[in-house]
Amino acid sequence: QVQLVESGGGLVQPGGSLRLSCAASRSVGSFYAVGWYRQTPGKQRELVAVILSGGTTTYADSLKGRFTISRDNVKNTVYLQMNSLKPEDTAVYYCNARNTNGNYWGQGTQVTVSS
Repeated sequence: QVQLVESGGGLVQPGGSLRLSCAASRSVGSFYAVGWYRQTPGKQRELVAVILSGGTTTYADSLKGRFTISRDNVKNTVYLQMNSLKPEDTAVYYCNARNTNGNYWGQGTQVTVSS
């Protein structure tokens, strides 16, 4: 069973930064994709960023330039660096990992951007 544990969320002022972490119970390189999604009440979960096993990254168009996804294969962790945060970035952020055996989700971490 794959476990994903997110951390790093919290309250931040507009313009601030946060780094989210997603710790996996197995090598992050073993997944063909690991990504971050976010969801606000009443809306569908949306893609934030994905990193493929080969290192290719993809971002939601609206977030390019502010968010960066990266991974540490030694720590089995994927990160999401979020800069210049805006109130509309407020959401629960979820980590997702996919391999041939399944599609796995973490429990989510709340990010609130407010003054």
